[in-house]
Amino acid sequence: MTPRLTRRTALAGTGAGVLAGLAACAPPNPGNVNADAAIPPSDGPVTLSYWAWLKDLHKVAEIFNQTQDRITVETTWIPGGNTGGYAKILSAVAAGGGPDIAQVELRQVPEFALAGALTDLSRYGFAESADAFDPGAVAQVKVGESYWAVPQDTGPVGTFYNREVLEGELGLSAPATWADFRETAGTVSEAGKNLITLDPSDGSYLISWAQQSGAVWFQAEGDGWIVDMTGDASMRVAEFWDEILAANIIGTGYGAFSTPWMAAAGEGNVLATISGSWSDALVKSVPDAEGKWAVAPMPTWPDGFASGAHGGSSAAVLSTSEHPAEALEFLTWMCTDPVGIDAMIEHCGIGWSPAKDYIGEIRQQPSEFFSGQNYNEEVFVPMAEGQNLDWTWAPLMQRAAAIVGDGMTTAVTGEVPLVDMLPQTQTKIVEIMREMGLNAEEAR
Repeated sequence: MTPRLTRRTALAGTGAGVLAGLAACAPPNPGNVNADAAIPPSDGPVTLSYWAWLKDLHKVAEIFNQTQDRITVETTWIPGGNTGGYAKILSAVAAGGGPDIAQVELRQVPEFALAGALTDLSRYGFAESADAFDPGAVAQVKVGESYWAVPQDTGPVGTFYNREVLEGELGLSAPATWADFRETAGTVSEAGKNLITLDPSDGSYLISWAQQSGAVWFQAEGDGWIVDMTGDASMRVAEFWDEILAANIIGTGYGAFSTPWMAAAGEGNVLATISGSWSDALVKSVPDAEGKWAVAPMPTWPDGFASGAHGGSSAAVLSTSEHPAEALEFLTWMCTDPVGIDAMIEHCGIGWSPAKDYIGEIRQQPSEFFSGQNYNEEVFVPMAEGQNLDWTWAPLMQRAAAIVGDGMTTAVTGEVPLVDMLPQTQTKIVEIMREMGLNAEEAR
């Protein structure tokens, strides 16, 4: 491996040049991720195993199983990724076993691929069906020209807000731009309330803001990575939120959907959350909120994108699977066929649909809870279409998000502003990537 690379390095022809080509840096694995030839489909019936923390996933599998007699899918519930599920999956793969399919958060896909735990689905024709998926979803499982998982659900960001208080009581509108957000947050604060509150240790919010602004923090280039957390798109976000935090016009004591947030939202003292589309189910738990809340687009910059990405998972074919072709066939059905999408929404409560042209039957209807608004079609369809498709998750996002969360905490206390934190974090992340054996360079 070369110690450094430059921006002039040509982009690799496939993601394998970045991930599979780094096999010497990854733990040993017995899988087929680096195999010369794809495993052909089986001549006879196949049983697939699927580990996930989605509730009632077995009901989705049962619907598929009833459609034919060639592929049978059996599901097993595991704890959420960072609460034990990921360790279970990786341990099983390292031992040469594990399921055919596992749930992996979108931001974790490159890390699992680097560890040799995933099958490169490009070798099984995934690119031929990629157009059936939402572009913002499929972009998050792609590195270079290789696809490392099937997007299962996503989280385009919107604004969920208390219309009764914000509009009716205070005479304000949901902020359409970030400049509007600053003004609205100030007015709400003067009224003794908070427009939003943040858990500063949660780095996912700053990541989604930067993504929407147009930043590309991690770029797979040549046989390594360019890390750019200090470009104009990132720094305007940092400057903006430094101003917001210094003005003390939002809450920073607890995050959205925590117990104190639910209480304050129910009392009309916290009026909004700017978060992923899956937040609708959580907002419905706010006490006495039915018919009072509504949904608006994410505030925007004069340029940049309509929305950021916040959350979402993939269904990944593990490198130890003996039936990757059949696994991909099932996952393509589950994540693009209207029957599969509707089943995942009904039984599993997935976030935004991974399919390109189908959001789910129930999501095409007005919502009584959200003031009779048809918010999925009116708000989240354009939010999903307005994603930053150049964004790539890096193979250390769990650690990177934790570092960003630590940096947000120091910004809230005034110890280190975000405009200083981002350059420091960029340097630290590059150092960590090099310690992992990756080629990595700070952007110049």
